[in-house]
Amino acid sequence: MALILGLESSCDETAAALVTSDRRILAHKLAGQEAAHRPYGGVVPEIAARAHVEVLTPLVEAALAEADVRLDEVDAIAATAGPGLIGGVMVGLVTGKALALATGKPLIAVNHLEGHALSARLADTDLAFPYLLLLVSGGHCQVLEVRGPGDYRRLATTIDDAAGEAFDKTAKLLGLGFPGGPAVEAAARSGDPAAVPLPRPLVHSGEHHFSFAGLKGAVLRARDAGTWSAEDIAASFQQAVVDCLVDRTRIAIGKAPGATALVVAGGVAANSAVRGALQALAARHDLPFIAPPLWLCTDNAAMIAWAGAERFAAGLIDPLDVAARARWPLDPTAEKARGAGVKA
Repeated sequence: MALILGLESSCDETAAALVTSDRRILAHKLAGQEAAHRPYGGVVPEIAARAHVEVLTPLVEAALAEADVRLDEVDAIAATAGPGLIGGVMVGLVTGKALALATGKPLIAVNHLEGHALSARLADTDLAFPYLLLLVSGGHCQVLEVRGPGDYRRLATTIDDAAGEAFDKTAKLLGLGFPGGPAVEAAARSGDPAAVPLPRPLVHSGEHHFSFAGLKGAVLRARDAGTWSAEDIAASFQQAVVDCLVDRTRIAIGKAPGATALVVAGGVAANSAVRGALQALAARHDLPFIAPPLWLCTDNAAMIAWAGAERFAAGLIDPLDVAARARWPLDPTAEKARGAGVKA
């Protein structure tokens, strides 16, 4: 059994966790930054990076104390090395390098997206490779065939905005508050999802990639029309996103006939409407549906530690001069999607 210390600092959550290779989470400590960013309506990279510097070391100490583990008892240090806000990524990765150097333990540079991709295996012991993954978050919207640690085939990505980004911008347009995803979901519960005639970009077109920029613009026009309540716009927007996700995931299912399950992960996977629609889609295709617990969908260090455990078992360790990366595709061989680049 291996014991992995995981560090996460890619955006506005700072976290440290201790996870074993037999899926026991011995400790998880997290510090959020919502109050610091709320006045700006979004994450300010410089504020985020400074906050990571202040709290990461105390979080590591607290996690070790909670698990009653000494640092020299850890088998490897796993730290997010990208993608993300580069200042924050550097804080976590440099901390991981320092701990690895001081203890003589291996360093595992984890792709944050791989943390999300493998999180379902931390929660479900029966999930076997290869499985189909809808990875949907604030910065990414992809469908991937997950074949194993470090082995991914991208089937779809976004050609402009990510779904989570569209949620955040919609919340800002409607004055619903920050963070945007939970705010839109809360408002949508009081609204009519059929009230506002919003578009479903590329649905039924046969296009396998996602697009949300036009939907975001339609929300702005609906708000300015003054005809509908914020709750009705939120509910209609959420339903449009769900319809787009289901349509593109349906296409991807046809391209991965050997998939053992349909998995959804990432921050938007915490949305109950998204989960419900994907569960129904999986049932129509006789696939098991797996979604991690809500807290494992948002950014956390347990998923980074678990990804570290999977990579450690596969012999995938990294040198101390490994670089932090703002962009880091899970499938570097995938064809660049038109108009994408950044999101692909």
